Amino acid sequence: MTHANNSIILNKDQIGQKITRMAYEIYEQNVEEQGIVLAGIHEKGAILAAMLTTQLRSISPINVQLLTVTLNKVSPLETPVKLDPSEVSIADKVVIIVDDVLNTGKTLAFTLAALLQHNPKKIEIATLVNRHHTLYPVAATYTGYSLATTLREHVQVVLQDGEVAAYLH
Repeated sequence: MTHANNSIILNKDQIGQKITRMAYEIYEQNVEEQGIVLAGIHEKGAILAAMLTTQLRSISPINVQLLTVTLNKVSPLETPVKLDPSEVSIADKVVIIVDDVLNTGKTLAFTLAALLQHNPKKIEIATLVNRHHTLYPVAATYTGYSLATTLREHVQVVLQDGEVAAYLH
């Protein structure tokens, strides 16, 4: 994949630093908790949730469970939201939804609706890049990078094939 016409906004080292800082913030805000669940939105949010889980486990004694949330981002009412693995209980637990980019908030709003059915203790949101174009009443609790963009600009986070970066185009 070529990114020649795109501006890099975060490189691999910077993303690593953002993940580390977010992990410390999550720990500080949830220091009294015995365990938390990181619910990563498939696909890039799940990868970021795994990265945050690794960091949290290295800096805190909190038991961190990982959950992958799969939904149809374009038409979320067409297929039910899937939580995997299904044996991870979120009842009475702190759940942190993780996604790569917070744009309109639609994906997060539908994820919230699905998670609320399982009666969590608290829900927070962690996002690597917050674009501030929300159309739904959601706000990130933890943000790696806040970026004011136009509606025509697009943020792309790449977390595959050995490449870790975020681009603006």
